[in-house]
Amino acid sequence: MERYAGALEEVADGARQQERHYQLLSALQSLVKELPSSFQQRLSYTTLSDLALALLDGTVFEIVQGLLEIQHLTEKSLYNQRLRLQNEHRVLRQALRQKHQEAQQACRPHNLPVLQAAQQQELQAVEHRIHEEQRAMDRKIVLELDRKVADQQSTLEKAGVAGFYVTTNPQELMLQMNLLELIRKLQQRGCRAGKAALGLGGPWQPPAAQCDQKGSPVPP
Repeated sequence: MERYAGALEEVADGARQQERHYQLLSALQSLVKELPSSFQQRLSYTTLSDLALALLDGTVFEIVQGLLEIQHLTEKSLYNQRLRLQNEHRVLRQALRQKHQEAQQACRPHNLPVLQAAQQQELQAVEHRIHEEQRAMDRKIVLELDRKVADQQSTLEKAGVAGFYVTTNPQELMLQMNLLELIRKLQQRGCRAGKAALGLGGPWQPPAAQCDQKGSPVPP
C-alpha cells in the first residue's frame, strides 16, 4: 500500500513539474515577442524549453540576482575609482597652475621667457602622465568588466542555463543579455503576482518580501 502511495506521489510530482514547465515556457514565449525580431529567430522552442527546465526549482533566479548584485557593486566600485582619479588630476592641475603663477609673479621680467618655457615643458609632462593614468584606468575597467562577464557566463553555464557559455562574440553576448533580461522579467512577474503568478505557485517564485514596490527583486 505504501509503495502504491509512493508511486502515486511520484506521478503527481511529475505532473506538477510538467505543469510548471509549461507555464514557464508559455511565459518565456510571451516575453520573447518583446525582443527584436533578429533575436526572436535565434531563440528556438528548444532553447526556451531548456531555459524553462533550468528555471523550475528557482535556483537560477537566485543565481542571476546574485550575479547582477555583484555586477552592480563592481560597476559602482570602478566608477568611484575613476572618479577619484579624475579628482586627483584636477587637484594636480590646480596646484601646478598656482605654482606657475606664483613663480611668474616672483620672476624678474628678463627671466620670464625662460621660466615660461620650462613651465610649458612641465605642464606637458604632467598632462602626458594624466593621459597615461586615465588610459591605464580605462584598460583596468574594461578588463575587470570582461572578467565579470566571463564569470557570469561560466556560472550560468555550470547551472545548466541554455545559451550560456564563455564567449566574446558580440552577437552571442547580445543574445545572452536578452536571455538574462527574459529571466529578470520573469522573476519580476513572479514578484508582482506573488504565488498566484502564472498559475504556478511553485518554489521557483521569488518571495513577495524580496520585491520592492515596483515589483523589482531586491537583495534580501
